[in-house]
Amino acid sequence: MAQTYFNYINGEWVPAQSGEVYASVNPANTEEVLGIFQKSDQRDVEDAITVAEQAFKTWSQVAVPERGDVLFTLIYLLEEQKEELAAIITKEVGKTYKNSLAEVNITIDAMKQFSGEATRLKGETVPSKNADIFGYTVREPLGVVGVIAPYNFPLGIGIWKIAPAIVAGNTVIFKPASNTSLISVKIIELFEKAGVPKGIVNMVTGPGGVIGGAIGDHPKIKAVSFTGSTEVGLALGRAVTVRGGKMQAEMGGKNASIILEDANLDETIRNVVISGFFDNGQRCTGTSRLIVPKSISKEVISRLVDAANALHIADGFDQKADNGPVIDESQMNLYLKHIDLAVEEGAVLECGGKRLTDKGRDKGYFVAPTVFSGVTTEMTIFKEEIFAPVIAVIEVDSYEEALEVANDSEFGLSSTIYTKDLEKAMHFVKHIQTGVTHVNIPSNYFENQYPFGGKKASSLGPREQGSTALEFWTEYKTVYIKA
Repeated sequence: MAQTYFNYINGEWVPAQSGEVYASVNPANTEEVLGIFQKSDQRDVEDAITVAEQAFKTWSQVAVPERGDVLFTLIYLLEEQKEELAAIITKEVGKTYKNSLAEVNITIDAMKQFSGEATRLKGETVPSKNADIFGYTVREPLGVVGVIAPYNFPLGIGIWKIAPAIVAGNTVIFKPASNTSLISVKIIELFEKAGVPKGIVNMVTGPGGVIGGAIGDHPKIKAVSFTGSTEVGLALGRAVTVRGGKMQAEMGGKNASIILEDANLDETIRNVVISGFFDNGQRCTGTSRLIVPKSISKEVISRLVDAANALHIADGFDQKADNGPVIDESQMNLYLKHIDLAVEEGAVLECGGKRLTDKGRDKGYFVAPTVFSGVTTEMTIFKEEIFAPVIAVIEVDSYEEALEVANDSEFGLSSTIYTKDLEKAMHFVKHIQTGVTHVNIPSNYFENQYPFGGKKASSLGPREQGSTALEFWTEYKTVYIKA
C-alpha cells in the first residue's frame, strides 16, 4: 500500500481542502505506485500565502549570513542522503541512477555557491554632489514568492530556486511537478532539517493549471520563478507582470549544435550523444538540431546512428543502462506523434522512432534514441521542442549557412560549435542568438557559478544561478543621509 503524503504549510503536513488525491508512479514500471499526494486547489494556496506573509515579517529581519547558514547545513544533509535521494529520482523520473547521483552532486555544488552569496548581498555607495549627504543603496527582499519547478531535474531546480529566494529574505510557496511529488517532499524535509523556520517554505501539490494559476494571479505573490514549457511560461508571465509582479521563466529550447569539417569526430559524437540522448533528451539545454556540412554528413549520420543503436535502454537501476524511460505516457505519446509527423513531412528515419516493449520494458515508457536526416527548416521537427531523445540532422553548404540555420528558431537557450578553427569559433560565439553557448563542449554543460538563461522565447526576466542569482529575489532601496 502506497504512503499518502500531504501539503506542507506553516511547518505542518496537512491534507488538501478538496479531499482529493493523485498518485505518482514509477515510469519504468507503471504498476508501482510511489506515493499518494494531495490534489490541492486555490484554497490551499491561499492558506499557504497567509502563513508565508506572516512569516516574512520575521524572516526578512534575520541577518543575511544567518539565512545563508541554512544552505551551508543543507550541503551536509544532501551529502548524507545522496544515495537515497538519487534512488527516489530514478524511481520517479526514470533517469539512470548514475545521472540521478549527478543531479544530487550538481545540487550540492549549487548550495556551495548560494551559501557564499549570502555574504555578497551588496548595494553600492555613490558620492553625492552635496558634501553633507551620504548616499548608498541596499537590497531588500520582496515578500511572498512562488516557485514552480519541472520534473526533469526535480531536486536540483526545486532547491536552486528556493535557496536564493529564502537567502534573500523572501518566503516561498513551492509548487512541484505532479509526477515528481515524492522527491519534492524530500526537498521540504531537507529544508526543515536544515533549520528553516515554519512558514518560510510552504509546499502545495496539485494540478499545474490550478495551483500555478492561483500563484500567478494572486496579488500578494511578489515574484514567480518558473521552469517549464514556453506556452505555460508566457501565459504565467502575463498574469504575473500585468498585476505588477516580477517574473523569471526558463522555458523551451530547440538547441543547435554545429559540426564543422575540422572537428574531432570521435569526441564530437560522444558529446552529441551526451547532450542529445542522455536523460532521454529531457534537458532544456539538450541538442535536438545537429547542423553539419554536406561533405561530412554521411559519416556524421553513420557514426551517430551507431552510437544511438549501441545505447542500453533499461530500468535506471540497471548498472549498464544509458537511459531509462521517459517521464510519463503523455511524453511518450508526444515522442511518437513527432516521429510520425516527421516521416509524414519527408524526414528520413535513420534509427529509433519507436516504443520499446521487449526485454521486460512493456510496463514502462521506454523509447528508442532516434536520428532523422533530410530535415529542412520548414519541418515541424526543426521548429518544435519534443523533449525526447530525438536528433534532427540538417545539412548545409557552409559555416555561414550553418549559423543562419542555427539562429532560425523562436528559441534561444543553448548552442555549441565543434571546430578547431578559432576564428570561426569566436565568430559563432559573437553571433549565435542564445543565452548560453559552447565551443567543443556538449550544449547541456553548465556550472553553477555562472548565470543561466536564454534569449527569445526561451526565457523571461533575470538569469538564474551564478552571481546574478539573488538579483531577481530582491529590490533596491536608495538611502540619503544628512547628519
